[in-house]
Amino acid sequence: MPHDLSTDPRPAILGFLTQRYPGNDFAYDQDIFKIGFVSSLLATELVVYIEQTFGVSIPGKELRIDNFRTIEAMAALIRRQSGVTA
Repeated sequence: MPHDLSTDPRPAILGFLTQRYPGNDFAYDQDIFKIGFVSSLLATELVVYIEQTFGVSIPGKELRIDNFRTIEAMAALIRRQSGVTA
């Protein structure tokens, strides 16, 4: 069952990242690429997680690093793809 898009997606994304990297504190605006936490495997997992958890489809044109750089950017991507405005 997809995540309720009427609620903030950021805590769910944060939970996903902290499951993968226990003991690390991630800020919503922190560049996860700059701090070295993103590999090609994690990038793929993020796309699959977002599509399955939030019930959105991410088209090829949206598969840009800037859309996945921060939790804020991922939340904005989810809102755009779902038609939800914040």
